[in-house]
Amino acid sequence: MKIIDLELYHSSIPLHTPFKTALRTVTVAESIFVKITCDNGSIGWGEAPPTHVITGDSLASIHYTIDQVIRPILKDAELSSYAHIFMQLEKAIVHNSSAKAAVDMALYDCLAQAVNQPLYQYLGGWSSTIQNDYTVSVNEIDQMQKDAKLYKENGFDILKVKVGKDPAEKDIERVAAVRKAAGEDVLIRLDANQGWTAKEAVKSITKMEELGLNIELVEQPVPAHDIQGLKYITIHTTTPIMADEAVFSVHDARRVLEMGAADLINIKLMKAGGIHQAIKIANLCEVYGVSCMAGSMIETKLGITAAAHFAASHPAVTRFDFDAPLMLSDDILEGGIHYEGKGNQITFPDQPGLGIKAVKEAYLEPIKNERSW
Repeated sequence: MKIIDLELYHSSIPLHTPFKTALRTVTVAESIFVKITCDNGSIGWGEAPPTHVITGDSLASIHYTIDQVIRPILKDAELSSYAHIFMQLEKAIVHNSSAKAAVDMALYDCLAQAVNQPLYQYLGGWSSTIQNDYTVSVNEIDQMQKDAKLYKENGFDILKVKVGKDPAEKDIERVAAVRKAAGEDVLIRLDANQGWTAKEAVKSITKMEELGLNIELVEQPVPAHDIQGLKYITIHTTTPIMADEAVFSVHDARRVLEMGAADLINIKLMKAGGIHQAIKIANLCEVYGVSCMAGSMIETKLGITAAAHFAASHPAVTRFDFDAPLMLSDDILEGGIHYEGKGNQITFPDQPGLGIKAVKEAYLEPIKNERSW
């Protein structure tokens, strides 16, 4: 199976409600879409959103990386030798993980189609259903209470609450208010998005423990580079601590695991550079006996479908954060994963690969190739 074409598109879809974290506010989901065509007629799709404050990728850098750096690697490449392709993809350029991820998921889409299997089965088939959470954006307390109550009424019994934007004292008030609105039967996990110092985090988490707020975990409380601070928090609190922005690569994961700097690791395809590298991180975590969450950026259902297939395939991935498409004003795909009810459960199509039937052309703007195929 030979690759015969690669096409790029720009996509832009408004969110129905602004997404707010300690790092940014998002109102429009933008992405670069990748379409790979093989000589057997199969078509693979991938997506890369620009997340400047996390991955450092922009629309321009994603486009350039795929068009100018990765395209020559893929020209006439035989997918039967995909191990070589993935090695070249990783070595072709430093960082630029979102661009690599988009190409990686398109390649895996083609590979699974070649053996007529849904991708999660091709990768291992650990589970066919996963439980989704919903994110409560950081807002004023009354708004966060309203949101938490609404999401619970919609069937979500896991809420991911954003904190870290204001002084830690206000975050404690926010979390207490969300817990009151959601009730005791809802699982609450916090994400500070690097917004606290280590000592602030310990003080805040300890106070929430004393108040009996029953927090499942706290994600990335300190800046990504502060691994010692992350370890300090992990040692000095009983609430499990999850590394997110601190772990992009398998090498980052090894450092965190060897230091005992976190209890859990959040794997995102846009950080790892795709499914191929994400599997390596999950395998390493499994060796250390550490569970993982599979998360995402603000992506359409295309990127989330790929991430969900990876997540369902691996036993080390026990938590799932795939609510981004539910925040968009429209669904760009025909096919892909299926959100049951209001979206608290995710199931997979029987179709091979990612199970994508079509991408709505109204949301796709073709990008002219600067380099000939």
